[in-house]
Amino acid sequence: MKIKIKVKPNSGKQEIIKKDNFYLIKLKSPPENNKANIELLKLLKKYFGKEVRIKRGFTSKNKIVEIN
Repeated sequence: MKIKIKVKPNSGKQEIIKKDNFYLIKLKSPPENNKANIELLKLLKKYFGKEVRIKRGFTSKNKIVEIN
C-alpha cells in the first residue's frame, strides 16, 4: 500500500493527522542529515505496525511511502 505524506519537521511534537487523501505528519527532528526521514520511518512503523520505506521525496516535504 502506498500513501501520500506531507512532513512538517521541527514541530516540537510528534503527531499524525489523517486528511482526505494524505497524512500530515509533524516531527521533532530537523530536516538535516536525514534525521527527519529516520524519525518519520520509526513513527510510521510504530503507527502501522508494518515495515515502511520512502519511495519518493527523500529531500522533499511531500513524500510517497510504501507500507508492506
